[in-house]
Amino acid sequence: MTAAAATRPDLGSILAALAAASSRPRYAFMVLGLIAEAARADGEAGPWVQVPAPARDSGAGVERVSLRDWLARQLVPLAARDRRRADLRARVAARIGSSDPDRVEAALAEEALAIGKANVSRAVSDLVRAGLVRRHYAGRITDHCNRGGRRLAVYRVDPPVLNAIRSRATLV
Repeated sequence: MTAAAATRPDLGSILAALAAASSRPRYAFMVLGLIAEAARADGEAGPWVQVPAPARDSGAGVERVSLRDWLARQLVPLAARDRRRADLRARVAARIGSSDPDRVEAALAEEALAIGKANVSRAVSDLVRAGLVRRHYAGRITDHCNRGGRRLAVYRVDPPVLNAIRSRATLV
């Protein structure tokens, strides 16, 4: 971001920064909006997000989900009608060696979530490159800079960017 945009960004300067830093700026902007939605008042989101428990777990009111999993789950419906989903369904059915629709759909959902998590990681890398988000890891070894080892991502949206995103009742 430019120095003027960094002091008081608006949606236009955020989009311009993403266009310069990302090959998929619209997707990165959606990820930024979801991170801002999950962020606390200080702009930090993660490593866990509280979500309503599935209906099958009638006793539990909420469950903890890692931030990256939550982001991927939020974005999975975008690809539900994608032409590549049919190709993925065929590959999954061939890999598991079954044509049972329930087994194929379960394996497809798992595969789509894994792909979604990789896409989210790439989008967050673009957001970091654009200077809109900072990332660190927390978990078993708190605030460790390396991935793995049961560490989970924590994203911090800079306060001016968070204010720009939250200044509208709905995102564009």
